[in-house]
Amino acid sequence: MKNNQDLALLLLRIALGAVFITHGWMKWQNMDGTIQFFSSIGLSAMWAYLVATIELLGGLAVLLGIWHRLAGWLLAAVMAGAIITVKGSKGFLGGYEFDLVLLLVAAALAMMPPGKYLVVKKPRSEH
Repeated sequence: MKNNQDLALLLLRIALGAVFITHGWMKWQNMDGTIQFFSSIGLSAMWAYLVATIELLGGLAVLLGIWHRLAGWLLAAVMAGAIITVKGSKGFLGGYEFDLVLLLVAAALAMMPPGKYLVVKKPRSEH
């Protein structure tokens, strides 16, 4: 099979985008519960809104391949925060293993071009 980095990047963007879009949407659908949870770990309602927005819009950006670098770093930061504030104390298995995978995939995507499979194509530079 031919090496296809663009397809690999698309698959990673679809996976990461789908997870974060879903989690962000769920937070927005139950914002009262989200705020209550954030409050229980000592964070204000502002953090609940910020995390829900980053997850939803960041997931969309990664999926579509637009502003993917910024979105990747913001999503990685959200996952680092989740590990530090909630999941880290639970250990690796059954604790932060999934969050760590999401953090590393988001960071890796932020360090790479989005690939050629994009919803919005970048204009070619004129010489």
